[in-house]
Amino acid sequence: MKTLLLAGILAAGLGAGQAQAQLLLSANDNKVVLENGNVRTLREPAPDTLTVIDLAGGTPQIRAEIAIPASVIGPPASVAITPDERLALVTANQQRDPADAGKLVPGTTMAVVDLTANPPRLVATLPTGAAPAGLSINRAGTLALVANRAEGTVSVYRIAHGQVSAIGKVEIGPVSSEVSHVAFTPDGRHALVTRYGDHSVNVLQIDGERVVKLNREITTGVRPYGLAMTPDGRHAVVANIGRGTGDADTVSLIDLTREPFRIVDTVSVGQTPEGIQTGPDSRLVAVTVMNGSNKPNTSPFFGPGLVKLLRIENGRLAVVSEARVGTWAQGVAFSPDGRMLFVGNMVERDISVLRVAEDGRLSEGGPRIRVTGGSAALRVAERAR
Repeated sequence: MKTLLLAGILAAGLGAGQAQAQLLLSANDNKVVLENGNVRTLREPAPDTLTVIDLAGGTPQIRAEIAIPASVIGPPASVAITPDERLALVTANQQRDPADAGKLVPGTTMAVVDLTANPPRLVATLPTGAAPAGLSINRAGTLALVANRAEGTVSVYRIAHGQVSAIGKVEIGPVSSEVSHVAFTPDGRHALVTRYGDHSVNVLQIDGERVVKLNREITTGVRPYGLAMTPDGRHAVVANIGRGTGDADTVSLIDLTREPFRIVDTVSVGQTPEGIQTGPDSRLVAVTVMNGSNKPNTSPFFGPGLVKLLRIENGRLAVVSEARVGTWAQGVAFSPDGRMLFVGNMVERDISVLRVAEDGRLSEGGPRIRVTGGSAALRVAERAR
């Protein structure tokens, strides 16, 4: 594996400091660019990459960047980390068309990366369904789920002894349902799946390695895309990305404390909420809002990219603050202590660093982190709290 950049790697390597490491991963897409509101596929792009960033010292430090297939298409949750930070999984929703270098076709693979190696290295490429998109790993670090957007299925993978293996698929809906992201509840007994194509969320029941779709479809806002769980297991939040027509879109709150699970509140957040993530504090939710930054600068809907912080209180959602970020912003992730917030910017090819105050206010938290490609997805490890 060719190493593209090894900035600041410790002499002992990542593996020696795993117990102290707090890793942020960015999956970076080099296949497409946004030019004044138009997405263009490059005929001879640089390789896509995975950036490994260590947050443990308080100041983010890039430890390595390696070539790994990635994709900006799909929710910006196409990378996941095992709770022990030993393995990373990265899906590639789109790949170059072998018959036409200027076009993209659905991908069919997921990369497995050993984060303990120095430098981190690709150790396996596993088959998925068509156009794998959002994925998640349970808190036990034993199971992974991948939403196959062009197939209407969720793939199931076993994680054991440092290896990942495919063990089955769950039929979710027709291809037109465009399943986009899947996330475990903190107790690992259920998972939720967004159906972008028909405005709903499915519930999966999990018993060991047995994953079954329940007869429960939760009706969301228009085109649910990303979703995340609060660490206390009481709520899930869903980003309803809308139709991209310049209208204000929404985030919905799902009550997980009683079955059947149900949406109990929905709030407007602006145009096109793309990435969504909860923080260590189960009351806080961060969502990236394109706000027209992905539209031509002559559009009446054009505006700067934003990230908004929401608070969950008494079963309701409310926007408490916002900050400007980059253009065509994608993933969002909290630091493990909840004091910092990171936002991936596709056009600028960097990651915004923001500080989260105790009252939820956002402010600049340091210089942006440059990455080798458009930051298409961000993730930190999800651990029991």
